[in-house]
Amino acid sequence: MKFARVISVVIVSLITISLTGCFSSHPADIEAYLMPHKVDVTSESYVLQPPDQIVVQCSEVPEIHGQAQLIRPDGKISFEDIGEIEAAGRTPEQLANILRGKVLELYKLEGDKPVDIRIISYQSKRYYVLGQVARPGPQVYSGRDTVFSALALTQPTNLAWVNRIQIIRPSRDENVKAKIFEVNFDRMGAHGEQSKDVLLQEGDVIFVPPTILAAIAMKIEEFITPLGRALSGAYMVERAGTGGYSGTGYYRGGGGAGY
Repeated sequence: MKFARVISVVIVSLITISLTGCFSSHPADIEAYLMPHKVDVTSESYVLQPPDQIVVQCSEVPEIHGQAQLIRPDGKISFEDIGEIEAAGRTPEQLANILRGKVLELYKLEGDKPVDIRIISYQSKRYYVLGQVARPGPQVYSGRDTVFSALALTQPTNLAWVNRIQIIRPSRDENVKAKIFEVNFDRMGAHGEQSKDVLLQEGDVIFVPPTILAAIAMKIEEFITPLGRALSGAYMVERAGTGGYSGTGYYRGGGGAGY
């Protein structure tokens, strides 16, 4: 009994060390992120890419007014009379100015901004929420997503270590380290502490780790599940070899067919 207790303590200690060792956050890394109230991010600064969807507003030209366009894989949109236009890599305002020039070749327009482009579906950009959340995986990036809104959307589970959530800005440069800091989601929600509710960027990662007890349970399950399957398989083979199991769900021997 004493030996089993010692083994349990060792297992818990090892898992605790492994979990804490996985965290590589640095409080100062938060400086690499922007605060929502300190930056003016609007749809006009959003850069269009496939497969974003837009709608054209041009009341003076019924042929294109209200027409929804899905940006094609080649980055273009097309109109029957106007032809193809390169949309990818441009903001809605830039695309509207190009479309306006095309329309003026065929129609007379009045006003300063007779053509308007509005985004109706953000689909080309993603950030990622991983770990102990109800809705893990890539999330649609709108340009106004914050840490708190992302966590509220994906909903940390009861297994989540909510006071050690890792906010990660990956680096594609091997000479530049990723920027990582921690947030306490419980205090953000229950106590209104929003000082770390930064604005996310495309490609950012939010990792929600399991609690120590949850991690222990996962490790135990990881060990027991294949062991249980192996033992179950060995038992069935043994029964079949001794004639006690026919492989069809019925035991062989006495009592008539199937009994």
